[in-house]
Amino acid sequence: MNGKLAKQLFGAIPEGSQQSPAPYGSYAKGCLAGGVELAETGPTWQAMRLSRNRNWGHPELIDFVQNLSRFAATQPGWAGLYVGDMSQPRGGPMLSGHRSHQIGLDADIWMLAPKRLNLSASERENISSISLRRSNGAYTNDNYTRQHMNIMKAAAKDPRVARIFVFPGAKVRMCKEEKGDKSWLRKVRPWWGHHYHFHVRLSCPKGMRGCVDQATPPAGDGCADAQTWVKNILNPPPPDPNAKPAKPRREYTLADLPNQCVGVLQSR
Repeated sequence: MNGKLAKQLFGAIPEGSQQSPAPYGSYAKGCLAGGVELAETGPTWQAMRLSRNRNWGHPELIDFVQNLSRFAATQPGWAGLYVGDMSQPRGGPMLSGHRSHQIGLDADIWMLAPKRLNLSASERENISSISLRRSNGAYTNDNYTRQHMNIMKAAAKDPRVARIFVFPGAKVRMCKEEKGDKSWLRKVRPWWGHHYHFHVRLSCPKGMRGCVDQATPPAGDGCADAQTWVKNILNPPPPDPNAKPAKPRREYTLADLPNQCVGVLQSR
């Protein structure tokens, strides 16, 4: 293991470890013991981009995705869900893409409404989701439907969910469309990208001492904050002349991760 980056070590393992399920570390710096594979196809879901082998997670995430897909299948025009990246079999940093998704508690849900759930492996590699944004994410486009809001609302109302990331224009639109209790919108956070999919993050399961939760979202529904994001997209503030350039991100080695991750890698 010496000399290899953590993403090379975790990205090379095809199966979960034979350990009790446990997330170790934080969403962007950790690993997953006892990961469970989401079946490639179920009654109300299909896992996409199977070649990536990222349809793994903690059992709570598997249960959540299946539950949400059953709700999605009740929505007009939706046969269920197309599920994008979750985690690698043992979590950890990925060979490409995400910085998070490392402890088996994150899942990307495609914005494309499934019309059928019998896509071949080849189709799942080549089909693309749809974008819901226009004006760089300040607004939604004509692909947005009330069903998108209903599915994200159902996800947010699951007590296991900590956050949902989606582009700012979608949050603002949902704030305007929700005429009842808006408390669920607190969990829906604006973030760059996230217009081809929305990203669901679960809280650490109870009793998982090695798992590090993200700080809870600020109080309130967050609608004013999302509107500020939109304002800044449409009228970008001038750059701060005193801002220091961002430090380049360093690739993690195994030594950077929680100590338990050595055992996760070495486990059968």
